[in-house]
Amino acid sequence: MDTTHYRFAGSLVLVSLLLGACTAQFIKRDEFDSTISGLRSTDAELQEQMDGMHTMFTELTGQLNRRFDGYDTKLTSLQGRLRVEMTAHFGYDDASLRDQDKPVLDEFSDVIREHHANVIVTVEGFTDPAGDPEYNQWLGMERAKAVRKYLVDVGGLEASKVRAVSYGEDSERLIKANAWGVDGAANRRVALVVDYVAI
Repeated sequence: MDTTHYRFAGSLVLVSLLLGACTAQFIKRDEFDSTISGLRSTDAELQEQMDGMHTMFTELTGQLNRRFDGYDTKLTSLQGRLRVEMTAHFGYDDASLRDQDKPVLDEFSDVIREHHANVIVTVEGFTDPAGDPEYNQWLGMERAKAVRKYLVDVGGLEASKVRAVSYGEDSERLIKANAWGVDGAANRRVALVVDYVAI
């Protein structure tokens, strides 16, 4: 078959498609209006959820700021989440939660339990860059687990709503680059991330 036949066959296919498109059924006006109305309704519901989430995070941020007055913490609002940064909760090569750091976790638990039980809390564990990366990943997880256990067992948060993850010595998350030992105390920390869950 030469190129003329291919062109002719291609033209027939194109004409068939065009004819099919011309005879296709068009959407009726009432169906179109109904679809648009449904989309607007969904849009309004989503906007209401977003407004509720914004209000909830504003309240939560205010409550935590009042409770954390006097503690070494930093709150940062992200899209749909609130990050609570705390510094130097752990000694070098240690995953034991120190007594002096428990009061701020108590305050955090009280606010979440009493006013925001519908959130998910993720405890992120970090290390300084000393040692093997695999070991530091494990150590970061042990730190996150220690804080999670405290939030659940002592703070009374629902276990299914508190997660633990480790970032180990992730260079993008270090407070002080390449610092370890005494200088790297700020890197040995946990961060609490609060995610809003629509009911």
